Amino acid sequence: MEDPKYSLQDIIRCDLCETPVPPKHCDICHIHLCEACVGEHLSDKSKDHCIVPFKQREFTIKCTIHSTEVCTQLCTTCNIPVCPLCVASSEHEQHKKEEILKWFESKRELMQRDLQDLEKSIYPKYQEAATNIPVQRADVNKRSQKLTTALDKQGEALHTEIDTIIQGMKSEIDDMDAQHIAAINIQEDAINHTITEITQTILDLKRLLDTSDVCLVSEYTSRTEEFRSLPAQFQVTLPTFTPQKIKRELIHQQIGSLSKLVITFLLDEPWILRDIQTEYRYLFSVSCLNDKELWTCGDKNIMRLYNLQGELLSSVQTKSGNRPADIAVVRSGILVYADYSERSINLVSGTQIQTLITLRGWRPLRLCSTSSVDVLVILVSDDGKQTKVVRYSGSRQKQSIQWNDRGKPLYSSGYIKYLSENRNLDICVADFLARAVVVVSATGKLRFRYTGPPSTPRESFHPRGITTDNRGNILTSDFDHHRIHIIDQDGYFLCFIHSCGLQDPRSLCVDSRDNLCVSEFDTGNVKQLQYYK
Repeated sequence: MEDPKYSLQDIIRCDLCETPVPPKHCDICHIHLCEACVGEHLSDKSKDHCIVPFKQREFTIKCTIHSTEVCTQLCTTCNIPVCPLCVASSEHEQHKKEEILKWFESKRELMQRDLQDLEKSIYPKYQEAATNIPVQRADVNKRSQKLTTALDKQGEALHTEIDTIIQGMKSEIDDMDAQHIAAINIQEDAINHTITEITQTILDLKRLLDTSDVCLVSEYTSRTEEFRSLPAQFQVTLPTFTPQKIKRELIHQQIGSLSKLVITFLLDEPWILRDIQTEYRYLFSVSCLNDKELWTCGDKNIMRLYNLQGELLSSVQTKSGNRPADIAVVRSGILVYADYSERSINLVSGTQIQTLITLRGWRPLRLCSTSSVDVLVILVSDDGKQTKVVRYSGSRQKQSIQWNDRGKPLYSSGYIKYLSENRNLDICVADFLARAVVVVSATGKLRFRYTGPPSTPRESFHPRGITTDNRGNILTSDFDHHRIHIIDQDGYFLCFIHSCGLQDPRSLCVDSRDNLCVSEFDTGNVKQLQYYK
């Protein structure tokens, strides 16, 4: 079949014999040649010739020092084309050189990769960050309005004698809003500035890819790595208003307190502090004993304690010989594990195991410790159709959370769930089948469901592990996308952790310094990450 790039009227032919589609070109004489005519053309010794593949025609560069010579190499030390006489000269004798055609093609390949990376990866990431800026700015107004409304209600109760104090607090809110908006504006300026630079770089790359000017191409320097990381994201600890019962003698104190605005920056690329290899083929759960040691469980019936250097400190086999469904470390430092098959919750003290609870009609899936001595447990009915969260104090059930205000189930009937208690006592459940993080208050009232960031409404979201940090943020592992979502305690998306090579992240836990430990299901490793500046 005839190559479609050649039309019937404009077909290119050998300038000597009219053979169609000649594969060679003389860059000195500027004529097209078939293979058979190359020898005849070279036989003309009256002038120089430079035979090149047809696709590399008009690529010949005359030497600026030796006008009759053609540059065949690039002096990479001087970054200039050189002819054979230049190569033999003392000036370039000790320099590194590369065949110019190969260098040119490798340079073009680099530019092509950069262009693709910029257009398909880096630029869209900045676009997404830019679209989140108006959302952040709107959230500032919404949150501050809630604070202002609460202050107004309290001010009405205290009448005119507290107007001055109320106004002072409103001014504080305005000042903190200004700080917050200023931080957002700084972030927006940085993003928009870089977007402009990326846009110009893309245009420049497209022009360079269309040129054969070696000098222009040799001046190109890749900025892809410079653009790869977004400007630092910031974390905001928002002010809250706490009203008090009014006492005239203590009016100022009774108005309440307004916490300060705290802006903390999240790392765009979290640092990997440790990569701990365990002895499990599949790793299911990790729980911090303290800042230096962590308990793990996986596809074996043995729970193992490691330090951050990856050294095995202790191992305990389950009482029944079954694989534990989940583990947690309670405030006293005691390890607790759930045995799904035996329907039991057990305490580990040294090498001794005590069965704390044996269930009837229900089986334990996951558990977590709380700020008190209680333990929260996700239970599933024997028929697999019902799920609930139960709070235990010792062996006594204190609370059961299963239904919303309309009598509908809060949680799906699926078996893949993790839970954590937040510092505001909210109970957070990562519900894989429901594709949501379900957050209820300490009393069991639904506060919100998080189903993924607003910027990716069509993406699948299947949360696995979940934990909360000392700032009240909620972290949940997105197993299928190899990343972690960070949202605040009200369900607002903050950022992803997705640029540190996580593989199949599952269970999560945070130590007292907000270092995050992530269990990787398929590798059997635990990665410890720092995600705050």
